[in-house]
Amino acid sequence: MPQQYLSLADVAEILGVSVGQVRSMVTTGELEAFQLGGRKIWRVGVEDLDAYVDRQKARTRERIASGASFEEE
Repeated sequence: MPQQYLSLADVAEILGVSVGQVRSMVTTGELEAFQLGGRKIWRVGVEDLDAYVDRQKARTRERIASGASFEEE
């Protein structure tokens, strides 16, 4: 199946954060993205978003295992 791509707005909606926060994650390299087309619209691969979420889950498990306190939203 061909790779599917999401806009930064789509990613923000999926993660429940702002587009600015997604843009920041892209700028810092935390989330892989690329610019596409003449208008250079940013896109994130679904597989790249899945990898980001998996890394966040692993970090959370590590924090819990080390006895870090649980932080509410």
